[in-house]
Amino acid sequence: MSTVQEILRKKHGAEVFSMVGAESVLNAARLMNERAVGCVVVTDEDQMVGIFTERDILRRVVAEQRDPASTRLADVMTSPVATCLPETTLDECVGVMTAKRIRHIPVLGEGGVCGMVTSGDLLAFQVREHQDTIQYLKSYVFDMR
Repeated sequence: MSTVQEILRKKHGAEVFSMVGAESVLNAARLMNERAVGCVVVTDEDQMVGIFTERDILRRVVAEQRDPASTRLADVMTSPVATCLPETTLDECVGVMTAKRIRHIPVLGEGGVCGMVTSGDLLAFQVREHQDTIQYLKSYVFDMR
């Protein structure tokens, strides 16, 4: 069974971006745009207290007509945060993402957050696995001729 650790090993740019809850939504949106990421982890005294995603911008800022420059992340973040461990299976991650309707799961290691798994990461991993299986079966069938 494939695990989150396998995705983190293959993932390019496993860096997780974080900001303190007192930061503005505008600053978070700018960081997310600059780094081409869909979320930031929200921290308080170096501990994860929430997650702020593109969906949060839409639902909790834009739809509620809040000013992004004066709205604090702590006021619009998602908390508590669904997390996983490096040894969590991909099936478990898919189950959590589906049940909670989320796209990002921070990965917790010994020293805190050590990575982020997205629905896109899971899909790409599954596609690669299926392509490998198809290639194996094709070569098996053609070698039998």
